[in-house]
Amino acid sequence: MFVVGLTGGIGCGKSAVTGCFAALGVPIIDADVVAREVVEPGQPALQEIAGQFGTEALDASGALNRSWLREHIFTHPDAKTRLEAILHPRIRHAMRQKLTKVAAPYAIFSIPLLFETGQDSGVDRVLVVDCPVELQISRVTQRDQATLAQTQSIIDSQIDRASRLAMADDIIDNSGSLHDLPPIIEKLHEKYLKLAT
Repeated sequence: MFVVGLTGGIGCGKSAVTGCFAALGVPIIDADVVAREVVEPGQPALQEIAGQFGTEALDASGALNRSWLREHIFTHPDAKTRLEAILHPRIRHAMRQKLTKVAAPYAIFSIPLLFETGQDSGVDRVLVVDCPVELQISRVTQRDQATLAQTQSIIDSQIDRASRLAMADDIIDNSGSLHDLPPIIEKLHEKYLKLAT
């Protein structure tokens, strides 16, 4: 199975791009979606998180207390490493499992931290969705009601733009409007169909 790893900085428009590929019938396996699935109540990862971080990591209903965990990781850098050690192997395994059920010439792995987690070695081609940092900041602060400091800290925690672009096989410049995307994606889709056969 030919796999395209899609990545990009926060606010670059990865969801808009995967939406266009999905509209063309391309299966999308999204790391963010899988990350939510592996911490659902009853999943071993959730029990392990509660064991590592205490009951504060769970809300009153027994689900993951995301806001507490986000704050905890922000103030305890070692906690991020511990959380990733619980989640990343499970997310990778679940994504590979989903791939075995795909019946299409190629699939897209949408992974925001593709390079940071070393998963670029597990895909056949890397597609980077890109836009200038100023645009990332304005999109994220508007979309997530995030402060400038929060947004900047997320951008700083990701690989820098120049390095990301240097490691890309294909790049989509998403600094324009959403109407600009479909023709670009149709061209890439044709290219990936050829490469997959």
